[in-house]
Amino acid sequence: MNELTEEEKAGKLEEERLERGRLLFSQRSEFMLGVVAMEHLPAPDRVEISFAGRSNVGKSSLLNALTDQKGLARTSNTPGRTQEVNFFSLGTVGEDALYLSDLPGYGYAKVSRSLVKEWTKLLRQYLRGRPNLRRAFVLVDSRHGIKESDLEIMTMLDECAVSYQIVLTKVDKLKKNELVKVLAKTQAAIAKKVAAHPVIISTSAAKGEGIAELRAAIADLVYGN
Repeated sequence: MNELTEEEKAGKLEEERLERGRLLFSQRSEFMLGVVAMEHLPAPDRVEISFAGRSNVGKSSLLNALTDQKGLARTSNTPGRTQEVNFFSLGTVGEDALYLSDLPGYGYAKVSRSLVKEWTKLLRQYLRGRPNLRRAFVLVDSRHGIKESDLEIMTMLDECAVSYQIVLTKVDKLKKNELVKVLAKTQAAIAKKVAAHPVIISTSAAKGEGIAELRAAIADLVYGN
């Protein structure tokens, strides 16, 4: 029997990663609760993954695509509507159980400064106080690239020593050469960020692009590489 080449071995391992991610997210997901204060957080009894991003970056659409449940996270035409940390459960018990948390959208000018201050306080407390939080995925609209408000949340994650990874959204709106440029600029922006994961995931919730890869990345965090 011929042995597999290194390329074939790598391909097989990637297929196994994608399948593991698919199986993880084939479990039932449901909304648990919205939290506006630390004392209301669910017990840290399972792996937790967070999603952060500017208002209208497509967090709800991405969460719905990940879980293959169109109505799991509510989408809104009103930026800044998410004013709490929304928790979703995936699975029920054991090593396959997972929390997904949707953090308040940021970067929208019509939100009052006092509200932004409250959000920021809650976010810092949350990021510093969740021992089961494995990674935050920072969503960036591929059409606009990293904005100042994205850099602010990345700095907060660095300061809180929370690992984070950039997920580009709405890549179906870009031409291939445009996406290449955005990827290069994004890579340069995170190069010196101490808590940033170097791999950027490109996604389109509308077309399903990158969803399998994102599921696999989350499965790696749940089960270990």
